[in-house]
Amino acid sequence: MVKGFETFSAVAAYLDRPNVDTDLIIPKQFLKKIGRSGFGANLFHDLRFLPDGEPDPGFILNQERYKGAGILVSRENFGCGSSREHAAWALEDYGFKTIIAPSFGDIFRNNSFNIGLLLVEQPEGLVTDIMDRIEKNPGYTLRVDLDRQTIEGSDGWKGAFEIDPHRRRMLLSGFDEILLTLRQEDLIAEYERTHAKPWQAALPGQSFRKDEKKNARGSGRKNGCA
Repeated sequence: MVKGFETFSAVAAYLDRPNVDTDLIIPKQFLKKIGRSGFGANLFHDLRFLPDGEPDPGFILNQERYKGAGILVSRENFGCGSSREHAAWALEDYGFKTIIAPSFGDIFRNNSFNIGLLLVEQPEGLVTDIMDRIEKNPGYTLRVDLDRQTIEGSDGWKGAFEIDPHRRRMLLSGFDEILLTLRQEDLIAEYERTHAKPWQAALPGQSFRKDEKKNARGSGRKNGCA
């Protein structure tokens, strides 16, 4: 179960480039870990570090004013490319809880919501305006209220956003798809108890009822089995 998302305030940083793909977010050579933690150290590796391994002082996340940033603003089609879950993991592990952009890659969107990372879509012009505010105001913070679906800047700017109602409920509750399914565990168990299981082989000492055998044979034919 992930922690429920209600309101979040943090320093905002921006990455002013479109089509930030998942390989740029977390390059393939860093995908060897099994767990979800530790990927933040290599977030945007090819942008954050020079060929000799030293931090690139020109990259925005290496600048002192953006240390501890928890909200990232970027351009359209953020998270496009391969389906690696590690991209969302790396952003979360680094400390980001909200990404604001005009659009997102579909698979990246699902991976992000599944771990409680909030993706907020805003029109291109408004994204540009937010980036300008961040640039002109060192330490600029944004406050995201998922319940009210609002965003507020530390300079008094206010905005709103739309989100799929189901996604919103899931984020507010901290549920993922597995936990949502487990809430119906009693109904699932009852269904399994009262329905035939043509897919399940008989265990030693057990035998199928006649109707189960018939269902099993019928199921095999429908799926092209002998």
